[in-house]
Amino acid sequence: MTKEWTPRIVAFFCNWCTYTAADLAGVSRLKYASNVRVIRLMCSGRVDPQFVLEALAKGADGVLIGGCHPGDCHYVEGNYKMLRRFELLKRLLADMGIEERRVRLEWISAAEGEKVKTVINEMTEQIKKLGPLGMPQKFETWDKEIEHLAVEVQARDAAQGPCPTRAAQLKPMEAVHA
Repeated sequence: MTKEWTPRIVAFFCNWCTYTAADLAGVSRLKYASNVRVIRLMCSGRVDPQFVLEALAKGADGVLIGGCHPGDCHYVEGNYKMLRRFELLKRLLADMGIEERRVRLEWISAAEGEKVKTVINEMTEQIKKLGPLGMPQKFETWDKEIEHLAVEVQARDAAQGPCPTRAAQLKPMEAVHA
């Protein structure tokens, strides 16, 4: 019997609004997908794009970011900071070949437990349609491609003969991933 794939989603939730709404959803016994792992931050403005990239690199298929509604941030402008970072993050993900729909930003107040349920369920279905991201496996493929490229470059350089200034600069290539 084959095990059905379920997406892994990492959620970065603001302590004051979205995390509280997720708590409300739980207390209210609202049913939502169980494949979301929530990380509580004091403010959505504290979500560094590197956190999102690292979550994807370590096996997440999608990332959900939740914060206070604009104008209601407990840290005044933290959610606007997140919005600016999110726009940059979308461009970066597109350059990396990662579908934009794998990362989502939502404004959810503490009283919107039903919205947490809806957003998590929608995102889970959306990621199911996209399929697994598989970044750890992609790293293995990319490493093999780079190793192959390095062999080709070394062979081409060997055919051209040694260059005294270049020979001193060349060092062996290493693939490094966290």
